[in-house]
Amino acid sequence: MRQTPYYVFDTDEFAKRAAMIRAALDCKGGRRIPLCFSIKANPFLLHRLPEGLDHVEVCSPGELEICIALGVKPESIIYSGVMKEKCDIERAVSYGAGILTCESIRHATLISEVMLECMSEGAQEAGLVEKKAQVILRLTSGNQFGMSLEDIEYIISHPDEFKGIAVMGIHYYSGTQKSLRKINKDLEKIKSALTMLKDKYSFEPQLVEYGPGLCVEYFEEDWQEKEKQSLDEAAEVLREFAEEYPLGIEMGRFLAASCGKYYTQVKDLKSTGDANYAILDGGIHHLNYFGQRMAMQVPPISIYRAAGVEFTELLDTDYTLCGSLCTVADVLVREVKLKKLELGDVLEFGHCGAYSVTEAPALFLSRQLPAIYAYSKEYGYECLREHIPAAEINLAGKK
Repeated sequence: MRQTPYYVFDTDEFAKRAAMIRAALDCKGGRRIPLCFSIKANPFLLHRLPEGLDHVEVCSPGELEICIALGVKPESIIYSGVMKEKCDIERAVSYGAGILTCESIRHATLISEVMLECMSEGAQEAGLVEKKAQVILRLTSGNQFGMSLEDIEYIISHPDEFKGIAVMGIHYYSGTQKSLRKINKDLEKIKSALTMLKDKYSFEPQLVEYGPGLCVEYFEEDWQEKEKQSLDEAAEVLREFAEEYPLGIEMGRFLAASCGKYYTQVKDLKSTGDANYAILDGGIHHLNYFGQRMAMQVPPISIYRAAGVEFTELLDTDYTLCGSLCTVADVLVREVKLKKLELGDVLEFGHCGAYSVTEAPALFLSRQLPAIYAYSKEYGYECLREHIPAAEINLAGKK
Protein backbone atom coordinates (compact mmCIF):
# COMPACT_ATOMS: atom_id res chain seq x y z
CA MET A 1 0.00 0.00 0.00
CA ARG A 2 1.28 3.46 -0.90
CA GLN A 3 2.00 6.12 1.68
CA THR A 4 -1.25 7.80 2.62
CA PRO A 5 -2.96 10.12 2.09
CA TYR A 6 -3.26 10.03 -1.69
CA TYR A 7 -5.69 10.24 -4.59
CA VAL A 8 -6.05 7.84 -7.51
CA PHE A 9 -7.73 9.07 -10.68
CA ASP A 10 -8.83 6.28 -12.98
CA THR A 11 -8.42 7.58 -16.53
CA ASP A 12 -10.16 4.49 -17.94
CA GLU A 13 -13.24 5.39 -15.90
CA PHE A 14 -12.93 9.00 -17.10
CA ALA A 15 -12.86 7.81 -20.72
CA LYS A 16 -15.80 5.48 -20.09
CA ARG A 17 -17.76 8.35 -18.58
CA ALA A 18 -16.99 10.63 -21.53
CA ALA A 19 -18.07 7.91 -23.96
CA MET A 20 -21.36 7.42 -22.10
CA ILE A 21 -22.12 11.14 -22.25
CA ARG A 22 -21.00 11.34 -25.86
CA ALA A 23 -23.36 8.52 -26.83
CA ALA A 24 -26.29 10.15 -25.01
CA LEU A 25 -25.74 13.50 -26.73
CA ASP A 26 -25.30 12.31 -30.31
CA CYS A 27 -28.24 13.38 -32.43
CA LYS A 28 -30.06 11.68 -35.26
CA GLY A 29 -28.54 12.18 -38.68
CA GLY A 30 -25.01 12.30 -37.33
CA ARG A 31 -25.26 15.77 -35.74
CA ARG A 32 -22.56 15.89 -33.07
CA ILE A 33 -22.87 18.12 -30.01
CA PRO A 34 -19.36 19.29 -28.99
CA LEU A 35 -18.40 18.21 -25.46
CA CYS A 36 -16.17 20.39 -23.28
CA PHE A 37 -14.41 19.41 -20.02
CA SER A 38 -14.20 22.18 -17.41
CA ILE A 39 -10.74 21.47 -16.05
CA LYS A 40 -11.31 23.30 -12.78
CA ALA A 41 -13.07 20.10 -11.73
CA ASN A 42 -9.74 18.25 -11.90
CA PRO A 43 -6.71 19.53 -13.84
CA PHE A 44 -4.86 16.25 -13.22
CA LEU A 45 -7.18 14.56 -15.71
CA LEU A 46 -5.49 16.54 -18.47
CA HIS A 47 -2.77 13.92 -18.16
CA ARG A 48 -4.78 11.60 -20.40
CA LEU A 49 -7.75 13.27 -22.06
CA PRO A 50 -10.06 10.72 -23.67
CA GLU A 51 -11.36 10.77 -27.19
CA GLY A 52 -14.78 12.31 -27.47
CA LEU A 53 -13.85 15.58 -25.78
CA ASP A 54 -13.82 18.52 -28.20
CA HIS A 55 -12.82 21.35 -25.88
CA VAL A 56 -11.40 22.09 -22.45
CA GLU A 57 -12.61 25.11 -20.52
CA VAL A 58 -9.74 27.00 -18.89
CA CYS A 59 -10.71 29.57 -16.25
CA SER A 60 -7.45 31.08 -15.00
CA PRO A 61 -3.90 31.95 -16.08
CA GLY A 62 -2.64 29.07 -13.94
CA GLU A 63 -4.89 26.55 -15.65
CA LEU A 64 -3.67 27.87 -19.00
CA GLU A 65 -0.05 27.30 -17.94
CA ILE A 66 -0.93 23.71 -17.02
CA CYS A 67 -2.41 23.21 -20.49
CA ILE A 68 0.67 24.70 -22.13
CA ALA A 69 3.02 22.53 -20.07
CA LEU A 70 1.07 19.39 -20.99
CA GLY A 71 0.79 20.30 -24.66
CA VAL A 72 -3.01 20.53 -24.76
CA LYS A 73 -4.09 21.42 -28.30
CA PRO A 74 -4.54 25.21 -28.27
CA GLU A 75 -7.48 25.12 -30.68
CA SER A 76 -9.39 22.97 -28.14
CA ILE A 77 -9.15 25.62 -25.40
CA ILE A 78 -12.07 27.82 -24.40
CA TYR A 79 -10.37 30.50 -22.31
CA SER A 80 -12.89 31.68 -19.75
CA GLY A 81 -12.82 33.31 -16.31
CA VAL A 82 -14.60 36.19 -14.60
CA MET A 83 -11.39 38.24 -14.16
CA LYS A 84 -9.08 38.67 -17.13
CA GLU A 85 -6.18 41.06 -17.38
CA LYS A 86 -4.58 42.12 -20.62
CA CYS A 87 -1.48 40.01 -19.97
CA ASP A 88 -3.69 36.93 -19.43
CA ILE A 89 -5.42 37.48 -22.76
CA GLU A 90 -2.09 38.02 -24.51
CA ARG A 91 -0.82 34.69 -23.17
CA ALA A 92 -3.97 32.85 -24.28
CA VAL A 93 -3.86 34.45 -27.73
CA SER A 94 -0.14 33.78 -28.18
CA TYR A 95 -0.73 30.09 -27.38
CA GLY A 96 -3.55 30.01 -29.91
CA ALA A 97 -6.58 29.45 -27.67
CA GLY A 98 -9.46 28.62 -29.98
CA ILE A 99 -12.25 30.53 -28.23
CA LEU A 100 -12.28 33.26 -25.59
CA THR A 101 -15.25 34.19 -23.42
CA CYS A 102 -16.31 37.73 -22.63
CA GLU A 103 -17.92 38.23 -19.23
CA SER A 104 -18.14 42.01 -19.52
CA ILE A 105 -17.81 44.87 -21.98
CA ARG A 106 -14.32 45.41 -20.58
CA HIS A 107 -13.36 41.86 -21.55
CA ALA A 108 -14.52 42.54 -25.10
CA THR A 109 -12.50 45.75 -25.13
CA LEU A 110 -9.32 44.11 -23.82
CA ILE A 111 -9.53 41.13 -26.18
CA SER A 112 -10.11 43.46 -29.11
CA GLU A 113 -7.13 45.62 -28.09
CA VAL A 114 -4.85 42.60 -27.88
CA MET A 115 -5.92 41.34 -31.29
CA LEU A 116 -5.50 44.76 -32.93
CA GLU A 117 -2.01 44.99 -31.46
CA CYS A 118 -1.31 41.52 -32.85
CA MET A 119 -2.16 42.81 -36.28
CA SER A 120 0.20 45.76 -35.96
CA GLU A 121 3.71 45.90 -37.36
CA GLY A 122 6.12 43.50 -35.67
CA ALA A 123 3.40 41.41 -34.01
CA GLN A 124 4.43 38.36 -35.99
CA GLU A 125 7.84 38.41 -34.32
CA ALA A 126 6.15 38.03 -30.93
CA GLY A 127 4.41 34.88 -32.09
CA LEU A 128 0.96 36.42 -32.03
CA VAL A 129 -1.77 35.49 -34.46
CA GLU A 130 -2.98 37.91 -37.12
CA LYS A 131 -6.75 37.45 -37.03
CA LYS A 132 -9.84 38.30 -35.03
CA ALA A 133 -10.43 36.46 -31.79
CA GLN A 134 -13.39 34.08 -31.79
CA VAL A 135 -15.41 35.00 -28.70
CA ILE A 136 -18.57 33.87 -26.97
CA LEU A 137 -20.48 36.31 -24.78
CA ARG A 138 -21.50 34.98 -21.38
CA LEU A 139 -25.06 35.77 -20.36
CA THR A 140 -25.44 36.17 -16.60
CA SER A 141 -27.65 33.83 -14.60
CA GLY A 142 -28.07 36.46 -11.88
CA ASN A 143 -24.67 36.56 -10.19
CA GLN A 144 -21.22 38.09 -10.79
CA PHE A 145 -20.54 35.84 -13.76
CA GLY A 146 -21.38 36.97 -17.27
CA MET A 147 -23.18 40.13 -18.28
CA SER A 148 -26.65 41.49 -18.81
CA LEU A 149 -28.49 40.97 -22.07
CA GLU A 150 -28.26 44.74 -22.58
CA ASP A 151 -24.44 44.58 -22.47
CA ILE A 152 -24.47 41.68 -24.91
CA GLU A 153 -26.67 43.74 -27.22
CA TYR A 154 -24.20 46.62 -27.00
CA ILE A 155 -21.23 44.49 -28.04
CA ILE A 156 -23.12 42.91 -30.95
CA SER A 157 -24.55 46.24 -32.15
CA HIS A 158 -21.26 48.19 -31.95
CA PRO A 159 -18.79 46.11 -33.98
CA ASP A 160 -16.69 49.17 -34.82
CA GLU A 161 -15.80 49.50 -31.13
CA PHE A 162 -14.58 45.89 -30.99
CA LYS A 163 -12.79 45.40 -34.30
CA GLY A 164 -10.47 42.71 -32.96
CA ILE A 165 -13.19 40.21 -32.06
CA ALA A 166 -15.71 38.09 -33.92
CA VAL A 167 -18.72 37.21 -31.79
CA MET A 168 -19.46 33.58 -32.56
CA GLY A 169 -21.99 32.77 -29.86
CA ILE A 170 -23.35 32.79 -26.34
CA HIS A 171 -22.21 31.09 -23.13
CA TYR A 172 -24.53 30.22 -20.25
CA TYR A 173 -24.12 28.38 -16.96
CA SER A 174 -26.36 28.71 -13.91
CA GLY A 175 -24.91 26.28 -11.37
CA THR A 176 -24.40 22.65 -10.46
CA GLN A 177 -26.55 19.71 -9.27
CA LYS A 178 -29.53 20.88 -11.31
CA SER A 179 -32.88 19.25 -11.91
CA LEU A 180 -34.39 18.69 -15.35
CA ARG A 181 -36.87 21.45 -14.55
CA LYS A 182 -34.02 23.93 -14.02
CA ILE A 183 -32.31 22.82 -17.25
CA ASN A 184 -35.52 23.42 -19.18
CA LYS A 185 -35.80 26.84 -17.58
CA ASP A 186 -32.21 27.64 -18.61
CA LEU A 187 -32.85 26.61 -22.20
CA GLU A 188 -35.97 28.76 -22.39
CA LYS A 189 -33.96 31.76 -21.18
CA ILE A 190 -31.27 31.12 -23.79
CA LYS A 191 -33.88 30.73 -26.55
CA SER A 192 -35.55 33.98 -25.54
CA ALA A 193 -32.23 35.85 -25.67
CA LEU A 194 -31.25 34.37 -29.04
CA THR A 195 -34.67 35.11 -30.54
CA MET A 196 -34.38 38.75 -29.52
CA LEU A 197 -30.80 39.04 -30.84
CA LYS A 198 -31.86 37.56 -34.17
CA ASP A 199 -34.91 39.80 -34.50
CA LYS A 200 -33.04 43.01 -33.61
CA TYR A 201 -29.56 42.40 -35.00
CA SER A 202 -29.86 39.35 -37.29
CA PHE A 203 -27.42 37.59 -34.98
CA GLU A 204 -27.01 33.89 -35.74
CA PRO A 205 -24.76 32.02 -33.25
CA GLN A 206 -22.17 29.52 -34.39
CA LEU A 207 -21.96 28.11 -30.86
CA VAL A 208 -24.27 28.11 -27.84
CA GLU A 209 -22.05 26.85 -25.02
CA TYR A 210 -24.13 25.56 -22.12
CA GLY A 211 -23.32 23.88 -18.82
CA PRO A 212 -26.28 21.74 -17.75
CA GLY A 213 -24.80 21.04 -14.29
CA LEU A 214 -26.16 17.50 -14.08
CA CYS A 215 -26.58 16.04 -10.61
CA VAL A 216 -23.89 13.74 -9.20
CA GLU A 217 -25.29 11.24 -6.68
CA TYR A 218 -22.51 11.22 -4.08
CA PHE A 219 -24.41 9.42 -1.35
CA GLU A 220 -26.65 6.91 -3.16
CA GLU A 221 -25.85 3.20 -3.49
CA ASP A 222 -27.56 3.08 -6.90
CA TRP A 223 -25.76 6.20 -8.11
CA GLN A 224 -24.92 4.73 -11.52
CA GLU A 225 -28.54 4.06 -12.40
CA LYS A 226 -29.72 7.43 -11.10
CA GLU A 227 -27.00 9.38 -12.90
CA LYS A 228 -27.67 7.50 -16.15
CA GLN A 229 -31.36 8.32 -15.82
CA SER A 230 -30.59 12.01 -15.23
CA LEU A 231 -28.27 12.04 -18.25
CA ASP A 232 -30.80 10.37 -20.54
CA GLU A 233 -33.59 12.74 -19.47
CA ALA A 234 -31.41 15.81 -19.95
CA ALA A 235 -29.97 14.54 -23.23
CA GLU A 236 -33.44 14.33 -24.71
CA VAL A 237 -34.13 18.04 -24.23
CA LEU A 238 -30.56 18.99 -25.15
CA ARG A 239 -30.76 17.10 -28.45
CA GLU A 240 -34.05 18.84 -29.16
CA PHE A 241 -32.43 22.23 -28.48
CA ALA A 242 -29.51 21.25 -30.74
CA GLU A 243 -31.86 20.75 -33.67
CA GLU A 244 -32.56 24.49 -33.56
CA TYR A 245 -29.25 25.92 -32.31
CA PRO A 246 -25.54 24.94 -32.56
CA LEU A 247 -25.31 23.66 -29.01
CA GLY A 248 -22.10 22.81 -27.18
CA ILE A 249 -22.10 21.14 -23.75
CA GLU A 250 -19.58 21.75 -20.97
CA MET A 251 -19.26 19.52 -17.92
CA GLY A 252 -16.90 19.22 -15.00
CA ARG A 253 -18.35 17.46 -11.95
CA PHE A 254 -20.55 15.03 -13.91
CA LEU A 255 -17.64 14.00 -16.12
CA ALA A 256 -15.01 13.60 -13.43
CA ALA A 257 -16.57 12.67 -10.08
CA SER A 258 -16.76 8.91 -10.54
CA CYS A 259 -13.11 8.47 -11.59
CA GLY A 260 -11.53 9.55 -8.29
CA LYS A 261 -10.74 7.74 -5.04
CA TYR A 262 -9.04 9.03 -1.92
CA TYR A 263 -7.04 6.88 0.51
CA THR A 264 -6.34 7.72 4.13
CA GLN A 265 -5.05 5.56 7.01
CA VAL A 266 -6.42 4.97 10.50
CA LYS A 267 -3.84 6.40 12.92
CA ASP A 268 -5.76 6.36 16.19
CA LEU A 269 -8.92 4.80 17.68
CA LYS A 270 -10.70 5.93 20.83
CA SER A 271 -14.09 6.07 22.48
CA THR A 272 -15.61 8.84 24.57
CA GLY A 273 -19.03 8.11 26.00
CA ASP A 274 -21.10 6.44 23.29
CA ALA A 275 -18.96 7.72 20.40
CA ASN A 276 -16.20 5.73 18.69
CA TYR A 277 -13.66 7.91 16.89
CA ALA A 278 -11.30 6.90 14.11
CA ILE A 279 -8.55 9.49 13.60
CA LEU A 280 -7.25 9.48 10.01
CA ASP A 281 -4.13 10.98 8.47
CA GLY A 282 -6.26 12.85 5.90
CA GLY A 283 -9.23 15.08 6.53
CA ILE A 284 -11.47 17.85 5.24
CA HIS A 285 -8.40 19.65 3.88
CA HIS A 286 -8.26 16.92 1.20
CA LEU A 287 -11.81 15.62 0.82
CA ASN A 288 -14.87 17.64 -0.05
CA TYR A 289 -18.27 16.37 -1.19
CA PHE A 290 -20.73 18.92 -2.57
CA GLY A 291 -23.90 18.91 -0.49
CA GLN A 292 -22.52 16.94 2.47
CA ARG A 293 -24.13 18.92 5.27
CA MET A 294 -22.39 18.65 8.65
CA ALA A 295 -20.79 15.35 7.54
CA MET A 296 -24.15 13.60 7.94
CA GLN A 297 -24.26 11.92 4.51
CA VAL A 298 -22.13 8.82 3.89
CA PRO A 299 -20.12 8.62 0.66
CA PRO A 300 -18.83 5.29 -0.74
CA ILE A 301 -16.28 3.84 1.73
CA SER A 302 -14.20 0.64 1.51
CA ILE A 303 -11.67 -0.76 3.99
CA TYR A 304 -8.25 -2.17 3.15
CA ARG A 305 -6.68 -4.04 6.04
CA ALA A 306 -2.98 -3.61 6.78
CA ALA A 307 -0.75 -6.50 5.70
CA GLY A 308 -0.79 -9.41 8.14
CA VAL A 309 -3.88 -8.28 10.05
CA GLU A 310 -6.99 -10.43 9.69
CA PHE A 311 -10.48 -9.02 9.31
CA THR A 312 -12.33 -9.63 12.55
CA GLU A 313 -15.68 -11.41 12.65
CA LEU A 314 -17.07 -8.88 15.13
CA LEU A 315 -20.31 -7.06 14.32
CA ASP A 316 -20.27 -3.73 12.56
CA THR A 317 -19.37 -0.77 14.76
CA ASP A 318 -20.60 2.81 14.60
CA TYR A 319 -17.75 5.26 13.95
CA THR A 320 -17.19 8.97 13.61
CA LEU A 321 -14.45 9.43 11.03
CA CYS A 322 -12.24 12.41 11.86
CA GLY A 323 -9.23 13.89 10.14
CA SER A 324 -5.86 15.11 11.37
CA LEU A 325 -6.64 18.82 11.71
CA CYS A 326 -6.88 20.56 15.08
CA THR A 327 -10.43 21.77 14.56
CA VAL A 328 -13.78 20.27 15.55
CA ALA A 329 -14.87 20.85 11.96
CA ASP A 330 -12.57 18.07 10.70
CA VAL A 331 -15.20 15.35 10.52
CA LEU A 332 -15.44 13.38 7.29
CA VAL A 333 -18.45 11.28 8.31
CA ARG A 334 -20.47 11.88 11.48
CA GLU A 335 -21.82 8.34 11.80
CA VAL A 336 -21.14 5.23 9.74
CA LYS A 337 -21.25 1.48 10.39
CA LEU A 338 -18.00 -0.29 9.47
CA LYS A 339 -16.31 -3.55 10.32
CA LYS A 340 -14.32 -3.07 13.52
CA LEU A 341 -11.33 -0.99 12.54
CA GLU A 342 -7.69 -1.60 13.43
CA LEU A 343 -4.74 0.78 13.45
CA GLY A 344 -3.20 0.84 10.00
CA ASP A 345 -6.43 0.16 8.12
CA VAL A 346 -6.75 2.25 4.96
CA LEU A 347 -10.12 3.75 4.10
CA GLU A 348 -10.99 4.35 0.47
CA PHE A 349 -13.45 7.16 -0.24
CA GLY A 350 -15.08 7.00 -3.67
CA HIS A 351 -16.64 9.52 -6.02
CA CYS A 352 -14.06 12.25 -5.40
CA GLY A 353 -12.69 12.80 -8.91
CA ALA A 354 -14.11 16.32 -9.11
CA TYR A 355 -13.03 19.32 -7.06
CA SER A 356 -11.74 17.64 -3.87
CA VAL A 357 -8.16 17.66 -5.11
CA THR A 358 -8.15 21.44 -5.63
CA GLU A 359 -11.16 22.80 -3.73
CA ALA A 360 -10.49 21.51 -0.21
CA PRO A 361 -8.43 23.82 2.09
CA ALA A 362 -5.20 21.87 1.59
CA LEU A 363 -2.87 24.42 3.25
CA PHE A 364 -4.77 24.64 6.54
CA LEU A 365 -2.54 23.73 9.52
CA SER A 366 0.41 23.02 7.20
CA ARG A 367 -0.26 19.31 6.80
CA GLN A 368 1.34 17.70 3.77
CA LEU A 369 -0.48 17.75 0.45
CA PRO A 370 -1.49 14.27 -0.64
CA ALA A 371 0.21 12.40 -3.45
CA ILE A 372 -1.67 11.96 -6.72
CA TYR A 373 -1.69 8.93 -9.02
CA ALA A 374 -3.33 8.21 -12.35
CA TYR A 375 -4.42 4.66 -13.10
CA SER A 376 -5.24 2.94 -16.37
CA LYS A 377 -5.19 -0.67 -17.48
CA GLU A 378 -2.61 0.16 -20.15
CA TYR A 379 -0.18 2.21 -18.06
CA GLY A 380 -0.88 1.01 -14.52
CA TYR A 381 -0.24 3.48 -11.70
CA GLU A 382 1.57 6.68 -12.64
CA CYS A 383 2.66 9.18 -9.99
CA LEU A 384 1.55 12.65 -11.05
CA ARG A 385 2.58 14.38 -7.83
CA GLU A 386 4.54 13.30 -4.76
CA HIS A 387 3.55 14.40 -1.27
CA ILE A 388 4.30 18.10 -0.79
CA PRO A 389 5.04 19.57 2.67
CA ALA A 390 2.57 22.42 3.09
CA ALA A 391 4.93 23.99 5.64
CA GLU A 392 7.25 24.94 2.78
CA ILE A 393 4.43 26.92 1.19
CA ASN A 394 3.21 28.50 4.44
CA LEU A 395 6.71 29.45 5.64
CA ALA A 396 7.53 33.13 5.40
CA GLY A 397 10.62 33.84 3.32
CA LYS A 398 13.90 33.80 5.20
CA LYS A 399 16.20 36.81 5.01
